[in-house]
Amino acid sequence: MNENNDDYLARSFQYLQKIIKDSSPAASASYTLIGGVLIMGLLGYFLDNWLGTKPWLMLIGFLMGLFTGFYELAKTVWRK
Repeated sequence: MNENNDDYLARSFQYLQKIIKDSSPAASASYTLIGGVLIMGLLGYFLDNWLGTKPWLMLIGFLMGLFTGFYELAKTVWRK
């Protein structure tokens, strides 16, 4: 019984590793999308406050982050 349980756990962990490995490109693309929007948006926000150009640089930062994120997402989807 114990040997059968160990075999089951080993196969379960191998399957979990396969799932994580297969999903890593999608996770990377989603992190790029979220990170790009946040970083570029915050950069635009702080530049707007510094230069007094509210809200234009923040909007440009958001758009650049969205473009970069969706570009990485498209590369991931079309690669498969």
